[in-house]
Amino acid sequence: MPGHIDMHAHYYGGGLVDFLTARAERPCLRPTDGDGREMLAMNGAFPFLPAHWDHKVGLAQMDSAGIDRRMLTFPGALCLDVLPAQEAAPVIRDFNDHLADLGRDTGGRIVGLAGLPLADMDASATEMRRVRRDLGLPGVILPADYFNTVAEARLLTPVFEAANESGALLMVHPGPRVGVPPAPPAAEFAQYRTSAVALQSQLAQVTLTLILSDLLDAFPRIRWQVVNLGGTLPFIFERMEAIARHRSPDAPFPTERMRRIWYDCASLGPRALEAGVALYGADRIMLGTDWPIFREAPGDTALDPARIDDDARALVSHGTAAALLEALAADVKG
Repeated sequence: MPGHIDMHAHYYGGGLVDFLTARAERPCLRPTDGDGREMLAMNGAFPFLPAHWDHKVGLAQMDSAGIDRRMLTFPGALCLDVLPAQEAAPVIRDFNDHLADLGRDTGGRIVGLAGLPLADMDASATEMRRVRRDLGLPGVILPADYFNTVAEARLLTPVFEAANESGALLMVHPGPRVGVPPAPPAAEFAQYRTSAVALQSQLAQVTLTLILSDLLDAFPRIRWQVVNLGGTLPFIFERMEAIARHRSPDAPFPTERMRRIWYDCASLGPRALEAGVALYGADRIMLGTDWPIFREAPGDTALDPARIDDDARALVSHGTAAALLEALAADVKG
């Protein structure tokens, strides 16, 4: 059987270490006692390890976890993409070039998902086109805060237009909008209230924005990936269907439109995966690790214990992702 394809992992190399070390305010890198370093992100701090910036560490982990291919993304949640464009754009451009080089140097084992300098929407649209046409990367990562409402999502219209031209992949991942600081962590139990409950609720809002608006139809060639199984939707969609039956029976909740999006199951477990497969279908779900934030083998923690049939297991493990990546590669060549 082919190895897993990991469609949700992050990377802090490609020149970002020097850039963040030179910064005087968050996000930035600071030394700790001994030879260590700490990443001061916009909403917290964490130890900065070789796993964050050395792709060879990641390749070794892929081998041990049975992962054949991995999509490494620009670290959107770090908020670099919403910094002033004159500061961020050159760094992001160099990072995207580096991702393309990693793909070639690793024989395609690493697939890069680029970043954009979102404080300048025209520059972002230009970079979106370059990412696809010149670098051959599948697409870009976008902050989820742009999808809290339809009006906020429309701020990204130049990017959507550029992405639609080549059928790009747009991963929507937690992160702030330009000019809007990240929400502060919860006053208590933040690792659960903020990093789990609030985050999953926000991702459900992202999916609602996509399926209830005209975005899927206005930009039909875009492939949308919402992380973490689209948040809480696999557990509450029946309530939304019931709300529609009782309050707007002539406009049922469009459950079927959720199958026009792809989802990964990063950092979730077997029960969540079962619910996602039942709702979306395994042909819309891809494995994810959230490496290096989470470092467990996804087969052990999610896929193997899931009560799904073998065909579904193979699709989630590699089949869905392989088909999507093949289609993205064909479109950019065409």
